[in-house]
Amino acid sequence: MSSILVFGASGQLGQCLAHVAQERNTPNLLFLPEEQANILNPEGLAALFAQHQPSYCINCAAYTAVDKAEDEVDLARKVNRDGVENLARLCGEHGTILIQISTDFVFAGAGNQPLVETDEAEPISVYGLTKLEGEQVIPEHTSKFFILRTSWLYSEYANNFVKTMLKLGREREELRIIWDQVGTPTYAIDLAGCILTIIETQSQEFGTYHYSNEGVTSWYDFATAIFELSATPVRTVPIRTAEYPTKATRPAFSVMDKTKAKTQLGVAIPHWRHSLQVCLGRLG
Repeated sequence: MSSILVFGASGQLGQCLAHVAQERNTPNLLFLPEEQANILNPEGLAALFAQHQPSYCINCAAYTAVDKAEDEVDLARKVNRDGVENLARLCGEHGTILIQISTDFVFAGAGNQPLVETDEAEPISVYGLTKLEGEQVIPEHTSKFFILRTSWLYSEYANNFVKTMLKLGREREELRIIWDQVGTPTYAIDLAGCILTIIETQSQEFGTYHYSNEGVTSWYDFATAIFELSATPVRTVPIRTAEYPTKATRPAFSVMDKTKAKTQLGVAIPHWRHSLQVCLGRLG
């Protein structure tokens, strides 16, 4: 197999991909530094594709500051839409398979049934809108793509909810956590494993997929589980979203149905509590 280019290598998912690739001895992954592999630099990207002739391009690069995106619309769109288009165009020209990471934020989250891939996307934030625009631009340039929508990513790498809760739990006696936003946490190591399974099996089942861990929870119950499993003695108080106003609106219900990923990609998906326990064990 020829080379596999990873963009956004220094981010949380990029670091998890490097970890899992090392565990699995997956060859030919090139984790490129951002200065060499800026998805907003079409000329630089063209040179990389010409040099490496990649069989796969994994795009982990994204603008993910959900609240800041409400003020930085142009920047969020440049990264989440234009950068994706730059990659999709080159993938189409070179016959490269694109693996693009998207988000549950493409949905409004107003329902109460698990979301399937064909449900209407109605983003209610700039972040969600620009990520959806990134999804929509891909088929204009290539038919060989996997879009993986995920949710509530965490790991032992970078900044995320689990590490923030552990830090705050050590510093405070009480934490107020939102209970009326419901979804599923996703261990980024598991998502990285799904990506590598797609590559290792050389799947041709192109299209859009949902991937999060199994199960359903709220941010409050997620935080409570973090403290319970890590034996962190802090009180948790459930609060409504309205009591913790943020600039961007979040989906109230963004539980995703993973049937398509399990049947067509052949991936096994652990329950979120099991994966949380694994992550906490690695964090020590």
